Amino acid sequence: MAITLANFCTTILTAHIFIQFIAAAQKDTQFIYNGFKGAINNLHLDGLAQIHKNGLLQLTDFTNSKTSHVFYSNRVIFDRNHLSFSTTYVFAIHPQITNHSGHGIVFVISPSLNLQNTTLAQEYLGVFNSSSNGLSSNHIFGIELDTQQNVVFKDIDDNHVGIDVNSLISRNATSASYYSDKERAWKTLSLSSGKPMQVWIDYDGEDMLINVTIGPLNEPKPSKSLLSEYLDLSHILLDSMYIGFSSATGLLSTSHFMLGWSWSQNGRAQDLDPTKLPPLPKFRNHWSKVNQVVVAVMLSVLSLAVLVIGAVGWVKRRKRYEELDEPWERVYAPHRFSYKDLFTATKGFRDSELLGLGGFGKVYKGVLPTTGVLVAVKRVSHDSRQGMKEFVAEVASMRRLTHRNLVQLLGYCRRKGELLLVYEYMLHGSLDKFLFTRDEKSNLCWSQRFKIVKGIASALLYLHEESEQVVIHRDVKAGNVLLDGEMNARLGDFGLARLYDQGTDPRTTHLVGTMGYIAPEANRTRVPSTRTDVFAFGMFLFEVGCGRRPIDPHTDSAEEVILVDWVYDCWKNGAILDASDPKLQGDYVQEEMELVLRLGLLCANPTAEARPTMRQVVQYLSQSAILPALPSDYTPEGNDFRGGNWGESGSLPSSSGPIYSATASSTNSILQSGR
Repeated sequence: MAITLANFCTTILTAHIFIQFIAAAQKDTQFIYNGFKGAINNLHLDGLAQIHKNGLLQLTDFTNSKTSHVFYSNRVIFDRNHLSFSTTYVFAIHPQITNHSGHGIVFVISPSLNLQNTTLAQEYLGVFNSSSNGLSSNHIFGIELDTQQNVVFKDIDDNHVGIDVNSLISRNATSASYYSDKERAWKTLSLSSGKPMQVWIDYDGEDMLINVTIGPLNEPKPSKSLLSEYLDLSHILLDSMYIGFSSATGLLSTSHFMLGWSWSQNGRAQDLDPTKLPPLPKFRNHWSKVNQVVVAVMLSVLSLAVLVIGAVGWVKRRKRYEELDEPWERVYAPHRFSYKDLFTATKGFRDSELLGLGGFGKVYKGVLPTTGVLVAVKRVSHDSRQGMKEFVAEVASMRRLTHRNLVQLLGYCRRKGELLLVYEYMLHGSLDKFLFTRDEKSNLCWSQRFKIVKGIASALLYLHEESEQVVIHRDVKAGNVLLDGEMNARLGDFGLARLYDQGTDPRTTHLVGTMGYIAPEANRTRVPSTRTDVFAFGMFLFEVGCGRRPIDPHTDSAEEVILVDWVYDCWKNGAILDASDPKLQGDYVQEEMELVLRLGLLCANPTAEARPTMRQVVQYLSQSAILPALPSDYTPEGNDFRGGNWGESGSLPSSSGPIYSATASSTNSILQSGR
């Protein structure tokens, strides 16, 4: 009898637990909030998000460049055999400046609550960053209500709805509008009007069809969806996910609000009750209310003064933004930026936006007002019109140069006395500040340096042999190597040297480049070639490996150190690794360091014909070809060797390892191969 009673109690307890589990599961598969009063325990908020006393959920306020997230606290379980859901919510977007909205709101299904580690919030809506955007490992699905047009994400306009899968480049997007069943016509909606609007998102897992519908509050759900897309979410959503909303402010301030939210995985989400939704705050007009009569009198008195001031201001503004625009440039219109946009982007070329100074001019950070895209704007002083037409044509052609290790040139603008070039923005700036500063935080490890060396070699190979026309850089150095957000190396300033050649008096000679990087034959002939680029690349290899400039005044001795001579002496003494950067503290791959330093000597050969091509350089760095041995009588100072010919006495003073060994015949064949 006792056993039977115990079994009975166990059965009752198990049934009770099962009933509670079923109840909890049902609770998690659907919920409804007509306002969020009392919902704080069921929601996860971060960033600027807050719930007001009346139940209004405010995602962001008028703070610039901030993110905000609101998620349902419990994970939602997705059944892959019945992967369907339905949700509806009411939102409002209120810009601080009418008709100039910041960024929008994204309904998001995410495997994680932690979306705070996002950079450039004004671009990525608080969901992704520059390195994660587009990765299939994100497992993120979203519906964006976007109020900014960003060319990086191929946005169609600044008022659109989009379906996003692992990226802000929408799979499908269209301008915000709704179908009026009463008028039997599509009506435009302004997402940032400040008025409450309702969104319905319905996914049918069997048909794998997502429908997105939008409409004004207090009107029935439109019979036609704004967006419909066949989409298999079983490969995107995990077994358990979080659901919620993300938003971000940019340079323009915007407040985002949620008034209500309903979710269901058992059929259509429950309808929200407009009468129970919290009211939006009243945004005060910052202008004081003045008696209309007084205003009329003041306007009549000041009208003439306003007209005069306006006319003077118009003349000044026109002069400020005046550009050189000649008829022959019309063919290049797609490549041209307006000076006004660049002036606005750089805050009037303020010193606070200055990124750096170079031999070709000043570089400023800017945010394009039309797209919000970060750019670098280079101001190149140039008074001569000689050759300008040809150079602008070259700028247009350089826009077609696309390589992962080249800084992308976006376009140009011309004013009297100067040329402005617009490049994509590189987050970490130039390489030289990492190599030549004593700050330990800015030190680069060897794996990063070796990756940078190979990237720049690949870029020069592209310019020399793989682009439509041969492009000679003429100023390869660490200062012209920029690092993007992922520390990938990008070669910049290619082609700029031609501007100075074309603007120079043809009766004079003009040597372009930087002292210490100029090949010996260029000093004599003033004629650049791909071999002069190779020479400069050799000096660049020394910079990366040694952490010094080609002419380094920062030494313990009174004399300057000529870097190529110093590396050469270390090699002659059988201790080439003594030339390595002391900041690395010996933490490098010896074979790779030897390869870089010996290849630097090979590229810096005073005889141009003895230098390798960039194709050979790339092969050496990838170790798909054997690096030739340097002859013991090689000297960097003169224009020839001290007796003998290349490869005739090729034994090294120290052991070089298997990848450096080469016979005289193999050396000659390698040096003579390539284009």
